[in-house]
Amino acid sequence: MTAKTNLAKAPSEALLLEIAAKHFHSIETLETRNSDRLDFHDVAVWAVRSALTEAYAAGFAAAAKR
Repeated sequence: MTAKTNLAKAPSEALLLEIAAKHFHSIETLETRNSDRLDFHDVAVWAVRSALTEAYAAGFAAAAKR
C-alpha cells in the first residue's frame, strides 16, 4: 500500500477531533503545541476504549460505503 493510498483512507481531522473531544474533555486540539501541559493528558482506560470503539465503528461504516 502506498502513502497516497493510506492518505485516501485516513479519517478526517474533524472526525478525529470530534471523537477525541467527546471522550477526552480536556483535549481542545489534536495539533502538537510543544508543551507537556497541553500535549499530554491523563485519561481513563474506559475513555480510551470508548474512543477507539467509536473510531473503529466510523472506519467500518466508511469502508462499508465504498
